Amino acid sequence: MRHWLVFAAMILAPPASVLAANAPAQQIAAPEGSPVALHGALSVQDGKVVGEHGRPVILRGMSLFWSQWAPQYYSRETVDWLVEDWKVSAVRAAIAAEGGDSARQHSDREFAKASAVIDAAVRNGIYVLVDWHAHRAYPEEAERFLTAIARKYGHLPNLIYEPFNEPLREGVDWSRDVKPYHQQVVGAIRAIDPDNLVIVGSPSWSQDVDIAAKDPLGFANVAYTLHYYAATHKEALRAKADAALAEGAALMITEFGTVEATGDGDIDIESSNAWWDWAEENDISWLNWSITDKDETSAALKPGTGPSGWTDADLTENGKLLRARLRAAAEGKQR
Repeated sequence: MRHWLVFAAMILAPPASVLAANAPAQQIAAPEGSPVALHGALSVQDGKVVGEHGRPVILRGMSLFWSQWAPQYYSRETVDWLVEDWKVSAVRAAIAAEGGDSARQHSDREFAKASAVIDAAVRNGIYVLVDWHAHRAYPEEAERFLTAIARKYGHLPNLIYEPFNEPLREGVDWSRDVKPYHQQVVGAIRAIDPDNLVIVGSPSWSQDVDIAAKDPLGFANVAYTLHYYAATHKEALRAKADAALAEGAALMITEFGTVEATGDGDIDIESSNAWWDWAEENDISWLNWSITDKDETSAALKPGTGPSGWTDADLTENGKLLRARLRAAAEGKQR
């Protein structure tokens, strides 16, 4: 999908680190009127993601780009600006776990990036997804990184885990390969944080939600991520998602594009609107790909744009579209 790069399949354990030494972060009150103040800790009930009040919650936000390639946006400045100006209720930290310069080799460096985003989200009272951004299974490294996140932040209601961004399609089976991965990694998270929401990926770049829903994980407060790119994926993928919902699975769109699956091409506004309507009708959260200045149409920012204070001149057409959509949703006081 999108910007497919050919990653070297290097299986390197991260070096000994001080991740486990991070003390639990201080819990602070969410700002009055903020999403976390309104909804509290999220959970899954009857196939929906709900707040402490028991009603469905729709989060709307932006995903950051691969953390090793766009580190300038893993900052308090960027999160503050997305909350203040774009009115996001969630942000996603796509912690890179592919290639030779990723969290698998530089765990402390990438943990610091995740922490900067989480700390900023907590101060603003929004939700934050920590995404282990991989296409291949690295269960030991994922477990080590995400349990360190759980030890430091698992007591906070803001935190959402995404342990496997997009498993590949060829040679990858849900029940044989991906489900056991989640049982290991989610099980390790649950030993530390028994409650916060976990969003799990499925084969075919997190599109086989219908298959996963027929053989679900046994943990509480688990939803399944659905990824789409509007110019490529249309009615057929929504039918798979509808089948998952019919099985009782809760879904969250943790990554989508308004363009082609390559991350480039023209914006498909008709298909984008069809997807947004479907998500709203089914109480499904969504986060757009992505906050970066890469020269591709899925990027929200033009090349060279700084970490905050963006004007219309700094935004791509996708950036302008998403900013307007997020602000309209916030002003309409939608869930």
